[in-house]
Amino acid sequence: MIQKTSWQKSAKIYHKSLGVKGDYFHQSVINPRTQLLLNLKSGDSLLDLACGQGVLARSLPLGAKYLGVDIAESLIELANKMNKNPRAEFLVRDITKPLFIKEKFSHAVIMLALQNLKFPKEAIKNASDYLLPKGKLVIVVNHPCFRIPRQSSWGIDEQNKIEYRRINRYLSPLEVPIKMEPSKGEQGEITWTYHFSLSDLSKMLSENGFRIEKIEEWVSEKESQGRASRMENRARSEFPMFLAISAIKSYY
Repeated sequence: MIQKTSWQKSAKIYHKSLGVKGDYFHQSVINPRTQLLLNLKSGDSLLDLACGQGVLARSLPLGAKYLGVDIAESLIELANKMNKNPRAEFLVRDITKPLFIKEKFSHAVIMLALQNLKFPKEAIKNASDYLLPKGKLVIVVNHPCFRIPRQSSWGIDEQNKIEYRRINRYLSPLEVPIKMEPSKGEQGEITWTYHFSLSDLSKMLSENGFRIEKIEEWVSEKESQGRASRMENRARSEFPMFLAISAIKSYY
């Protein structure tokens, strides 16, 4: 049985923020760079774990064989409604439990979803279980060193005219509620996000038979205008928003 998820109720809010092609960061940074890391070729197949409403699927070449799975039935309904790829399929599955899928894939991706899982190691295990030998897994997360919910923030050093990133906690695992509609206060929908360190992530991959091939850190490409623009742009270029890892399944 598929367990309930906070994302089921938040599907409309989430879809409104992303749209068909994704928000600014999906279109300018996340989707194109994820595709470069995946490097899909003719004959390859992709398993998208926690695919949401299918934002990555719609940016892939139409001929790519694709399976997207997500625990939220409402998000899968949206994905199917917008799907135009005859070789793409979407299923309701809890990616921290056995998926009961017969086929195996050359590639897998977990894009901005691992941080929403209380048990991320189980999702990585599923990626390993459903990848072919030497298959590639790409993981994209909000940068765990610099983007820690409620424990990281911007600050300004007026004397040195720099904007800096303040980090209050890092190594400790965290479970943090996120308000999807802040303007509604206590009446708004809530989802949960989880923080884990880079060493935690490395350990999860290693324990499930993955060898890290490449690590990339992606910054925002936005540019500020006005009096503080130089300071803000420099800070934005120094502290990446996203961390991406490609890892190869190294056994069986």
